[in-house]
Amino acid sequence: MSKREGFEDRLLTLMPHLNERQLRLAAALEARGLGYGGVSAVAQATGMARGTIHRALEELQHPARRPACEQIRARGGGRKRIVEQSPQILKRLKDVVESSTRGDPMSPLLWTCRSTQQLAEALRKSGDRISPDTVGRLLVEMGYSLQANLKTLEEGASHPDRDRQFHYLNRQVRGFLKQGDPVISVDTKKKELIGRYHNKGRQWRPQGKPEKVKIHDFIDPAEPKAIPYGVYDVARNQGWVNVGCDHDTSSFAVESIRRWWNTLGSEAYPRAQQLLICADSGGSNGYRVRLWKVELQAWVDEVGLGLTVCHLPPGTSKWNKIEHRLFSHISMNWRGRPLVSHEVVVKLIGATMTKTGLKVKARLDKRKYPLKIKVTDEQMRSLNLEPHEFHGEWNYTLRPRNKKGKP
Repeated sequence: MSKREGFEDRLLTLMPHLNERQLRLAAALEARGLGYGGVSAVAQATGMARGTIHRALEELQHPARRPACEQIRARGGGRKRIVEQSPQILKRLKDVVESSTRGDPMSPLLWTCRSTQQLAEALRKSGDRISPDTVGRLLVEMGYSLQANLKTLEEGASHPDRDRQFHYLNRQVRGFLKQGDPVISVDTKKKELIGRYHNKGRQWRPQGKPEKVKIHDFIDPAEPKAIPYGVYDVARNQGWVNVGCDHDTSSFAVESIRRWWNTLGSEAYPRAQQLLICADSGGSNGYRVRLWKVELQAWVDEVGLGLTVCHLPPGTSKWNKIEHRLFSHISMNWRGRPLVSHEVVVKLIGATMTKTGLKVKARLDKRKYPLKIKVTDEQMRSLNLEPHEFHGEWNYTLRPRNKKGKP
């Protein structure tokens, strides 16, 4: 059992049987045994002030300094809690917090963005003698806690068929997986600056020797960038990342899928007749992008597969499986590590793995992908594209443009 396990039960069991001095010494002994952070842990468990525990630690360390006849107060003696002295303090504290409270007021868990020091100062101006530590304890009793922002609000109104599209996409995924055909989730991870730039997170290094990076992360157009385009195989829990050096275009996106198929997909699914791609509704693989469909048609003609594409509804990219099944683990793997070269990016991505069996392979793509390629109406009419009955702009199937492949 860890030394941090069980101390709270021991103290709470002993507290009714100890006088004031015995209680603070017992608390100090537990705090000393816990080591770093022990005083805070014991103070939180017992409600004792940290200063009281620190004084008791001094007593334990220097017992000779204790007076020969120390008076011990009777049970219930000493200064009363501030809520007993001033029953309206909780109401006044809530009134002070009210102007800075965030979230749903009907929620059982409220939180405030003001510090306890500021709240204590505001109460003192109104005549209440209260410390920041006491304010913190009262806030906890009132149901407040420190919380960060939560990204849940979407810009603009959601599409009325959003939920229906998710149900439709899930049915397509289940159907393909049941037949043993591949299902992949694709997207571009955010561009990364190449060089000694700060990367969020921490890594283990010799003490006092952090890796030195630039003070400012000003974006320089001349600086190289890494553009990771990911392909996540849903059935095999396997990731493929094509690390580009040029531009995130539809040509780059489809080339990444082509490289995944040539490297992993064709070997994993030798009998596949069709493939399902789950993609966001925007970006280089957006449903409005003509070049995306033209490049996919060219690849379908090469491999002879039937290809179905289902786009996530607008504004819902965070629910794309590749985000939390692949990209999040890549970010955790290179946290605190400056991405000094494209080779480092590729190696860090390729070293990503999880306890659930995720394996990732990555390759560097040095090809050039020019911008502003115009797709003509004639090219669009030449596509062998079949829109689905339900939202054909989001869901469509491409088949090879030859006699054998046409429906």
